[in-house]
Amino acid sequence: MTIPDIKKENGWEAVIGLEIHVQLLTNTKIFSGASTKFGADPNTQACPIDLGMPGVLPVVNEEVYPKAIAFGLGVGADIATYSVFDRKNYFYPDLPKGYQITQMDYPIVLGGHVDIVLESGETKTINITRAHLEEDAGKSLHEDFQGMTGIDLNRAGTPLLEIVSEPDMTSAAEAVAYAKHIHQLVTYLGVSDGEMSQGSLRCDANVSIRRTGDRDLGTRTETKNVNSFRFLERAINYEIDRQVAILEDGGRVIQETRLYDPDKDETRPMRSKETATDYRYFPEPDLLPVRINEAYIQSVRKNMPELPVEKRIRFENEYDLSGADATVLTSSANLADYFEQVVKSGGDSRLAANWVRVELLGKLNKEGMELGDAPVSAEQLGSIVTRIRDNTISGKIAKTVFDGLWAGQASTADDFIESHGLEQVSGTDELEPIVSAIIAANPDQAEQYRSGKTKLLGFFVGQVMKETQSKANPQQVNELVKKILDS
Repeated sequence: MTIPDIKKENGWEAVIGLEIHVQLLTNTKIFSGASTKFGADPNTQACPIDLGMPGVLPVVNEEVYPKAIAFGLGVGADIATYSVFDRKNYFYPDLPKGYQITQMDYPIVLGGHVDIVLESGETKTINITRAHLEEDAGKSLHEDFQGMTGIDLNRAGTPLLEIVSEPDMTSAAEAVAYAKHIHQLVTYLGVSDGEMSQGSLRCDANVSIRRTGDRDLGTRTETKNVNSFRFLERAINYEIDRQVAILEDGGRVIQETRLYDPDKDETRPMRSKETATDYRYFPEPDLLPVRINEAYIQSVRKNMPELPVEKRIRFENEYDLSGADATVLTSSANLADYFEQVVKSGGDSRLAANWVRVELLGKLNKEGMELGDAPVSAEQLGSIVTRIRDNTISGKIAKTVFDGLWAGQASTADDFIESHGLEQVSGTDELEPIVSAIIAANPDQAEQYRSGKTKLLGFFVGQVMKETQSKANPQQVNELVKKILDS
């Protein structure tokens, strides 16, 4: 189906809410001792409890509570002091028990909000309805089985925190900004590793369309299990345009669950949308309610790390950074830690910020690498900053040193500088004879400079840098060239 590009000015507006499933960072599953480690062979990490075998009973993994509470505190939510699990009954091949243990009536997190920054630079508040604990299902595998489906139950029982937003978003861009904010928050808090490629964070997008200005919501569809921000944006945009096209043609949107196909860049029907009645919720009979007292909540609060917004403000004040620099450098906890170590080693926060933002992140992006795989450590980059500050090398030479360390040609900046003879030529005694010789060798340009063509200063500086193989201190060269030409 070809989807026309029908925009909001045609009289339609989108209403979007996200359900984000975050895998909690625990070693074992939520109701069993089976491992949650990623990458194991299929069906090697599913124990009798995960499989719902007769005679086995679930036991709650206590590690899920502080992580869920930390998230709730991080978004300013209320924490439920009475925690109950329910059974959500439905049949699906990768759900061996025939039901999922989740929280329906008593979610552990109630309310809360986050503020996202829009493309216009404005801030918008996205409200959170709830966040509840539950177990994951298994995974259906289609690629490796011609005409059949394989079932891997390793994920069955993996602990999840499902974060449900209010339908406060009106575009795919807003939805992606919100999802990125949640991703940043849960990784900062250590709630999840956030590895979307491994299924640690997945989004369900609820999308409906209504006439601009209407208060009543349209019929919504739910696009399930989108595991990248790029795919989330594409899936929502496709679904918006698909629904508008149906309504413009006089049709009716069907409430259903859909899947996004990244190869065809389209959503397609998965099943009709169930309601709470279809799931026949009732309290989980094998698990007792859990009481969470205020002292426990405060102990979680006390152990929470610095939140992204707090860190950004501190970076602006403590390191005298611009808002743009501070935002980039605090985009992940690992990057913020890396930057602070560069400052600690190099002693100049603004110079460190520039090198991390431009050189380090540029190199990582170019080579498709993650920060954790960077061959230049924070200490090594800090030593480059130090050598720029003390005029041992120029900024241009520093890029050569950085590339050398990246390629593993030396273990420290000093070793590379020494082995390649890159130490900067500084001081009047060394530079003045070179500058005087260059000026003497170019009398016509010197005369033109003295006649008012002052832009020729750059010509002489360039010649000196060429003569010294870019080892001369550029600032001192500028000063000497101007002094001698003006004398």
